[in-house]
Amino acid sequence: MAREDISISTDEGECRTSVFTPDGGDGAGPWPAAIFFMDGLGIRPVLFTMAQRLADAGYVVLLPDLYYRVGPYEPLDVNEVFASGDVRAALAPFLGSTDNRRAAHDAGAFLAYLDSRDDVAGTKVGTTGYCMGGGISLTVAATYPDRIAAAASFHGGSLATDSELSPHLLVDKIQGRVYVGAADNDATYPPDMAARLIEALMRASIDHRHDLYVGAVHGWTMSDSPAYNADAAERHWAALLELYATTLSA
Repeated sequence: MAREDISISTDEGECRTSVFTPDGGDGAGPWPAAIFFMDGLGIRPVLFTMAQRLADAGYVVLLPDLYYRVGPYEPLDVNEVFASGDVRAALAPFLGSTDNRRAAHDAGAFLAYLDSRDDVAGTKVGTTGYCMGGGISLTVAATYPDRIAAAASFHGGSLATDSELSPHLLVDKIQGRVYVGAADNDATYPPDMAARLIEALMRASIDHRHDLYVGAVHGWTMSDSPAYNADAAERHWAALLELYATTLSA
């Protein structure tokens, strides 16, 4: 695994971050860059594996720990979290430390870091996010429209709500291409919410694709989760790599 652990200074502290480059690839690059926004279960081995897989497709991948405001923590045991019976309560101290707006502000420092690397090609960046990271991915694309060429959300929750932090309120600012992958059984992103997001994307004439993953449930991409669906996870990889191949270039 071609992983480098670093710290990126933000306005609110030091963000622990892992950087992945192609393992056994074509020398020192340069490669296009992508930012991988974690799910609500935090930084853990499965995310390292996923970020490296993306990097091996030909990208410099940044995986920031959005829970850095909490301080150091041990990787969460996903099975224990789900066994608690109240996932949101179990994650409350972590979820309360960030949100779409704060993470998007942090992303300014992430982009600046990528700009400092000699192995990053160009200034256009891709984002992808999972669960809470899905909304962050779209929010970052809207916050830095001149930088984000492609933004993906997979089993993202609360993408179109009445909250002032709802991503759908910002999509008219996006200039890049958007991909949304939704489970057909996801209480955090029900059909009426999907319709609300799609309407906002269409009204703003945003180049987008919204796919339904039939038979999948919230969290289907995560192999350490009871929600994991191998077929749907592979479909997600195909969609993400196609998105980046058509928007990011060395």
